[in-house]
Amino acid sequence: MQFSKLKFAVAAALISTTSFSVAAKDFLNVSYDPTRELYDNFNKQFATFWKSKTGQDIQFKQSHGGSGKQARAVIDGLQADVVTLALAADIDAIAQNTNLLPKDWQKKFPQNSTPYTSTIVFLVRKGNPKGIKDWGDLVKPGVEIVTPNPKTSGGARWNYLAAWAWAKHKYGSDAKAQEFVRQIYNKLKYLILVHVVLLQHLQNAVLAMCY
Repeated sequence: MQFSKLKFAVAAALISTTSFSVAAKDFLNVSYDPTRELYDNFNKQFATFWKSKTGQDIQFKQSHGGSGKQARAVIDGLQADVVTLALAADIDAIAQNTNLLPKDWQKKFPQNSTPYTSTIVFLVRKGNPKGIKDWGDLVKPGVEIVTPNPKTSGGARWNYLAAWAWAKHKYGSDAKAQEFVRQIYNKLKYLILVHVVLLQHLQNAVLAMCY
């Protein structure tokens, strides 16, 4: 995987705020659930990059969980070197409740300190027997849904907002969007804590929404 100079610059700037010795340094990234593989790959490449520039070794450690839960852990004292969470609101909570971040943290890097984007994926049964292709198909009879809980998962809030935005564009009002989202959540088979356990429940439902 190749990374842009911008992403390396962002990571370098974050790391430069932490004191390093010549010896290997443990470096904890507190992140949300779907980023395990992303940072596993990124950390290896960045460690090589940093070593070549500074001669310093980094031993990356990762902590993953629901974005809101991770923010609360940092507020309660988890010693993170970097937080990479799903929602700006979760990082705002850290800034507002600790002295770890400036209140205007989004202004520190390009794109409001958001180095990448994602999308919503519908994971369906083999062969897609219900013919699910778009948001409107989720409220068809016989469709059951598994999705994380928006109260505990940042990605689940994006699922919620994506459904709302689709319905508002389709039907023209927030009231109709609210009714559409209500229909989706009324069809839930399971409302789970975080994305990492989605596949454990998919066998008992028709569709899972992933961020």
